[in-house]
Amino acid sequence: MSDRPFKVLGIQQIAIGGLDKNQLRKLWVDTLGLTLTGNFQSERENVDEDIAVMGSGPFKVEVDLMQPIDPEKKPKVQDPPLNHIGLWIDDLHAAVEWLGANGVRFAPGGVRKGAAGYDVCFLHPKGNAEFPISGEGVLIELVQAPPDVVAALG
Repeated sequence: MSDRPFKVLGIQQIAIGGLDKNQLRKLWVDTLGLTLTGNFQSERENVDEDIAVMGSGPFKVEVDLMQPIDPEKKPKVQDPPLNHIGLWIDDLHAAVEWLGANGVRFAPGGVRKGAAGYDVCFLHPKGNAEFPISGEGVLIELVQAPPDVVAALG
């Protein structure tokens, strides 16, 4: 697999889900001191999330504190509590094309704008017969790194 046309540069985010994001904020913001920088809501993704950050510039890592809009609907962003990890990718479109051609299963939705405004897509947590490579139980978000992150981490 040495012909890989992209690089994973680092961790862009971790996303933690619970039934009440206020409880998550007590730990991550009030106690550990992360800074709240935004909020994202999506009925389609059944999520109401606060975006907290640690670090700065290209070394900033998001901690997304998520609760479901409707706890009875899917996706259940609170289950599992460590919902997903996000990885900075230097060339997202090349990565998607290459990974798909090499048996990686993607979650529905394709490449789209994520909560932080970057292009994203998700690797499915479970493989299938057609695409056997997956996150093995972990949802993985691939995030197009902006130029400053590519320069700093590439």
